[in-house]
Amino acid sequence: MLPLRDDIPSRRFPVVTLTLIGLNVLAFLWELRLGPRLQDALLLLGIVPVRYTSPDVAALFTWGEQALPFLSSMFLHGGWTHLLGNLWTLWIFGDNVEDRLGRARYLGFYLAGGVVAALLHIFTNADSTLPTIGASGAIAAVMGGYFRLYPHARVEMVIPPFFLGPFFVVPAVIFLGWWFILQFFNGTLSLLSSPEGAGGIAWWAHIGGFVFGALLCSVIKVKRFYRRRYEDEDMPW
Repeated sequence: MLPLRDDIPSRRFPVVTLTLIGLNVLAFLWELRLGPRLQDALLLLGIVPVRYTSPDVAALFTWGEQALPFLSSMFLHGGWTHLLGNLWTLWIFGDNVEDRLGRARYLGFYLAGGVVAALLHIFTNADSTLPTIGASGAIAAVMGGYFRLYPHARVEMVIPPFFLGPFFVVPAVIFLGWWFILQFFNGTLSLLSSPEGAGGIAWWAHIGGFVFGALLCSVIKVKRFYRRRYEDEDMPW
């Protein structure tokens, strides 16, 4: 499923979302310039689970080298399709979540979602020696946030490879809910196979990011509901 647009216009210019898109593009252009050195860079800057689960391997890296991939891996991609798919999804859903959370909180939300996604990926792929890169986990958090904040929005989508149609318009809760079910199904299957057999996709990073985003935005919705209710009550004193 490929989302084409939603029906909620941005109230403010999405500065943070566009900045994140720009940084991802710049990072990918940097990757293209590395040539044969790219693999070494990905091993250093990507999330390699065994670096965190094996004491012998972890001992080869400094604390800073271990912490860096939780940030750097979010801005690296494995190809044009990987990059454009992620950034298009971020553009569709990110501007509205940025509207609701505010720019500073949205940036923290995005980065925290990426970290949570990476941690769950490490937990579910503890012995993997493959570097994991991509903004998918952070963007999944944005999708989870959208799922809770704008469930009744309408999303126009197309089903690949039929990019010229037919087009479908469905509620966001259906589109994003079905997307999550697919991630969970594939993630469960991946636990029964090697990382190489899972198609190179970090399914549990997607799941972790989405759940994090949905839960955090659920808390935000509840807090705002009670704050509005409190402010609207007549105070006899």
